[in-house]
Amino acid sequence: MYETFDHTADLGLRIRAAELDSLFSEAAKALFATIVEDLSTVQPRQQIDLEIPGDERDFLLFDWLKELLYRFDSEHMLFSRFEVHVDASGLKGTAWGNRSIAAGTRFSTRSRPSRITGSACSRPTTAGWRR
Repeated sequence: MYETFDHTADLGLRIRAAELDSLFSEAAKALFATIVEDLSTVQPRQQIDLEIPGDERDFLLFDWLKELLYRFDSEHMLFSRFEVHVDASGLKGTAWGNRSIAAGTRFSTRSRPSRITGSACSRPTTAGWRR
């Protein structure tokens, strides 16, 4: 589950999930839901696999989202489906999507995220994980 809120940067994302892996997947969905009007129009035709080493969850979330945004900027990839596994050695993730020039993709009228900044990431709560 995610929600957006106004932030002095561009936009804030508040993510909640029962498990840490799900939190990372939800965060990626939230990011791309701010870029396109309807995330369901992004067909999962191409797959990329990412491995990010590290043991600090805050930085792993930051690096995961930063890498996905880099793929959008450099390769014009939009993603709509994500699988992530986080363990003591880092993150292994898969993202599925297609190029942003695909038919039927309409970009959001909100400002598009141009970079990722992090604060207060990946905190466990009694109801699950929260960012």
